[in-house]
Amino acid sequence: MIRLIVFFLYMSGLLVYSIPRLKKMKKLPMDMLVHERDLKVHETPQQWSRTIMKITGSRVAFSGEEHLPDGPVLFVSNHEGDFDIPLLLAYVNKPFGFISKVEVKKVPVLSSWMETMNCVFLDRKDRRKAIMSIREGTELLKQGHSILIFPEGTRSKGGPIGEFKTGGLRLGRDAGVPIVPVSIQGTADIFEKNGRLVKPAIVSIAICPSIPFEDYKNKDLKEVAAEVKAAIITAQKNSSMAP
Repeated sequence: MIRLIVFFLYMSGLLVYSIPRLKKMKKLPMDMLVHERDLKVHETPQQWSRTIMKITGSRVAFSGEEHLPDGPVLFVSNHEGDFDIPLLLAYVNKPFGFISKVEVKKVPVLSSWMETMNCVFLDRKDRRKAIMSIREGTELLKQGHSILIFPEGTRSKGGPIGEFKTGGLRLGRDAGVPIVPVSIQGTADIFEKNGRLVKPAIVSIAICPSIPFEDYKNKDLKEVAAEVKAAIITAQKNSSMAP
């Protein structure tokens, strides 16, 4: 209970305290290089996320950073729980925005930070708006920003990895960027498996070898989804066997 209280107090104070920084990020020069701008914006969310992970008391094993290619990529990750985003922001040193449910857009300050990070808000209940969101994500990738998607569409809460839907993968193919599979294990043990309380857990992130655009551009997206899912499952098995 104490960790949960500390977490909410930290987030509440943080959002108010971050408003001046947010205004500065929104005023960054328009002619600034995309990579430089994204790194500058990424500093604050990464710092928050590292503090959040410290509050949970979790031990994190991170591997595969050498697999990150230069330039924009489509990160494709399995989705265990609510702490997946803070975990990835804290440890992946390549700035990225992510696809989020549209309801989060109603949260003051947080939604403005997400927009500045190049996140895309997806309304799954409205097909037309969902298609527009996919196009928005594609344009962001073409502009040089990286995007993260969770193709399961919902949290597994520590259960078996669900079916990978193909809609999000279209972003990578339409933008012509590499796909980077990402394996997450243990985040559900922080929150979802504890009756909605925050507790320490053993967590791992593994960045899998990227899939170049040339290797998947002519494949059926269902085949691509299966390959990405298989890579993530293999990474999880290897992580489980590690001493």
